Amino acid sequence: MRPRASRDVIIRTGSLPAATAFYESVLGFRVSHKSDGLVGFETGSFCLYVEEGAAQGPVFEILVADVAAARGRLLAAGCVLVEEDATVPRCYLRDPFGLVFNVGRAPGPR
Repeated sequence: MRPRASRDVIIRTGSLPAATAFYESVLGFRVSHKSDGLVGFETGSFCLYVEEGAAQGPVFEILVADVAAARGRLLAAGCVLVEEDATVPRCYLRDPFGLVFNVGRAPGPR
């Protein structure tokens, strides 16, 4: 399976309540997901997820069949590991050009 981008973009903030108020009230995005430390908004073109944590710029999501294999291939190609959570599984990587993306597991066939 070839990697594919999802519609998800993730940002982190130290002030989740303020960010939630901004994206919901000021920009008018509809809340599509809410859990501890994470709020998702439907924007029409993409899903914006705002997560509690240290800011690191927008994070795009790439879905693959095998996260570990993709991680190894990307590290060998010059990407740098930013963060990893093997229990999900997922990893944040920064490519040689500065883009940070989350490599996550694609849903299996239904």
